[in-house]
Amino acid sequence: MTTKTYFILLLLTVITSCTTVYQTVESPDYSDLYGPSQPMQRILTAKELEKSLANNAISYHNDIKPILESRCVACHACYDAPCQLKLGSTAGIDRGATKQLVYDGGRLSAVNPTRLFIDAVNTQGWRDKEFYPVLNERKNSTQAALNNSLLAKLIQLKRDSPLPETGKLPNSFDISLDRKQECPTVNEFDKYKQNHPDWGMPYAMPGLSLKQEYTIMTWLQEGAKFDSRPSLSSVALQSIAQWEQFFNRSLLKQQLVSRYIYEHLFIGHIHFKGHPNEEFYRLVRSTTPPGQPVNEIATLLPYDDPGETKFYYRLRPVEETIVEKTHFVYELSQDKMQRYDELFFQADYSVTKLPSYQAEIAANPFLAFADIPKNSRYQFLLDDAQYFVSGFIKGPVCRGQMALGVIRDRFWIAFFNPGGKNSLPEMDKDLQKFVADHYSILSLPGTAGNELGLFGFKKYNDLAEEYLKIKDTFANQLIVQYGGFQMDDIWDGNGVNQNASLTIFRHFDSATVVKGLVGDTPLTGWIVDYPLFERIHYLLVAGFDVYSSINHQLASRQYMDFLRIDGENNFLRFMPTDQRNKIHDSWYKGITGRIASYINTPYYSAGYETGINYQTTHYKKEFFNQLRKRLGKAAVNKDIINECEQEACIRKEASPLQQSVDVSMRELAQIKGHDLGVLPEMSLVRIRTKQGQTDQVYTLLLNKTLLNFAFMTGDNLRRERALDTLTVIPGFLGSYPNFFFNVQQEQLPEFIAAIKNANSSADKDAFYSKYGIRRTNPEIWQYVDWFNAQHKKYRGVRAGLFDLNRYHNL
Repeated sequence: MTTKTYFILLLLTVITSCTTVYQTVESPDYSDLYGPSQPMQRILTAKELEKSLANNAISYHNDIKPILESRCVACHACYDAPCQLKLGSTAGIDRGATKQLVYDGGRLSAVNPTRLFIDAVNTQGWRDKEFYPVLNERKNSTQAALNNSLLAKLIQLKRDSPLPETGKLPNSFDISLDRKQECPTVNEFDKYKQNHPDWGMPYAMPGLSLKQEYTIMTWLQEGAKFDSRPSLSSVALQSIAQWEQFFNRSLLKQQLVSRYIYEHLFIGHIHFKGHPNEEFYRLVRSTTPPGQPVNEIATLLPYDDPGETKFYYRLRPVEETIVEKTHFVYELSQDKMQRYDELFFQADYSVTKLPSYQAEIAANPFLAFADIPKNSRYQFLLDDAQYFVSGFIKGPVCRGQMALGVIRDRFWIAFFNPGGKNSLPEMDKDLQKFVADHYSILSLPGTAGNELGLFGFKKYNDLAEEYLKIKDTFANQLIVQYGGFQMDDIWDGNGVNQNASLTIFRHFDSATVVKGLVGDTPLTGWIVDYPLFERIHYLLVAGFDVYSSINHQLASRQYMDFLRIDGENNFLRFMPTDQRNKIHDSWYKGITGRIASYINTPYYSAGYETGINYQTTHYKKEFFNQLRKRLGKAAVNKDIINECEQEACIRKEASPLQQSVDVSMRELAQIKGHDLGVLPEMSLVRIRTKQGQTDQVYTLLLNKTLLNFAFMTGDNLRRERALDTLTVIPGFLGSYPNFFFNVQQEQLPEFIAAIKNANSSADKDAFYSKYGIRRTNPEIWQYVDWFNAQHKKYRGVRAGLFDLNRYHNL
């Protein structure tokens, strides 16, 4: 008998013994069997850890964490983790699960927040909030460690009832986004098992390997202990101390600037330039000063009153596994500190009083931060525009259908020049005065918080519409005085900053922001000014509460309509005046009634000509080509796969192999309309190359065309499938792959032809069988590992693990 065979038999013996326990206990009373349940001290001291490793015990950090990250975090991260069971940190594992829902579209009142690391300070705190354990919290014995562990039972259930190894998932699996969640406690597990015998973990995916199961089961039997968190390096501590000193200075101007920066950075992952790729921090408010352990103040929103106790801005290490769907990085460095000094402290202004935290002031950034010059605030946003747009596109709300249902599947963004018309001081003063004079009608739904009634959105809709009207009058006055809007009115990134142009991709309820103009010329574009940029952040990032009632979420979604219209109207002002209505109407087909009254009102300087002298009738395309020329080095390299205008379209940085594959992918990008019916919204393609060469990765993004984006639901009723397009991206883009494809390089022509010709259900099934990696494929985890590894290699500090919650059953 070989060592390998003996090892596998030993594993089977252990697992079979677990099965025996489960089968002989039908309705156990765990209190009688193993005593009362109470949280355990699981974190090992340095001395205990040394002893544990010396005894060859299973290490959480070395043995368990890699398994959970590669097999479990793919679904159990962020707010959309089933049963709020977050397995990306020791705190999340020990917290366990709950039957409470984060996403509840019918919720009439707000619920208490359950943010990990924030809303409870220890496991008992989570028990008080109705979270129950997935690890054993009763008698410490090897039998109790398995039989009283929900994690062990769910893993074993998968071993008892594995998936089929071919074809689609059985109908017994529900992988829809809004499926009813089954969240059994350990006492309810027998009923769960009886009702859903094939719903073991990982859910709707192949099970763990025998070695992985054995490792987890052994760890559970050893008491499920956690390694203590490694201490921060001296270099990290030095950077933290430097920045915490900066954020906590005493002058009123310094305090106001720190508050402004905090309210914009609170949501992201802060990284010190040049530090290890795995080190990230959150900027928080704490009752404890620098040098002491952080005691984060658990306010719901960043502008909520922190209380009467003196607080400090602190940098708190991120302890969770980094996942792509919530990962957007803001980099701090000496250059950034110098930039802050230029923007906020070299400017000539004074602060004599700090703004109140009362909602009507704090929720309105134009009022709260009126003392800080508008251009300082605006340039702060522009410098890292991708990060700030990512706040509402890719924040930890995770399931952003409410926020993202308002935008198209792909569009381009540029920004107004902070200085206005050729940086004329007179116009700059006019712009500053306009913002200052109209801060009241720029109020946002967040001002009302959860007191907003069912029809409370109407007040803010009326204010938003009034703003569009007043702004249109103001823009027309500027045109009369300074001439029509032209390229000089667009921010050029100071010739180097690639944040000057962005592309947004929407994938139904998630989205991605990238620098540059990616894809061919889109249907729509936005030109963003300072009031629009700031309102996007305070509506859908700083002021958005995922735990709020449907009233709050409805008001936010309704108001975002006006922000989209504002950006689109800005874009239309750069189009020939006799073309604006035609272009606008192509965006909003089938609009009637009250919605038509504010969408179709031409608040885009009708009758006032642009300052651009167009040479063709392809106005949008010509505009963006001129924009690229204006940006110069700040423009990202032109997309030569999706917008090739000449025969020799070659990625200069690409290898001969990549250039060869690009030729085929360029042909794929030309497929449109109904011929794309076999593809999901986001898929990753692994191109298998000849031995010795690196396999290539491409992302396929289906851009769905809708008649309009004026409604929150009913996307399928407004589809214009004949106008759908495909964007092909070398490398990675997106967080939630819907499907993996595996294609040999020599098969690419056949693969492309199969996409075009997959019309019937049988055609599609054959296509997925030949090229796709289905959920039932025993090798799917190898593909997950490979894509994650390549993603990390490709994007470095900005890469996180992909999420499989939206992986389709095709």
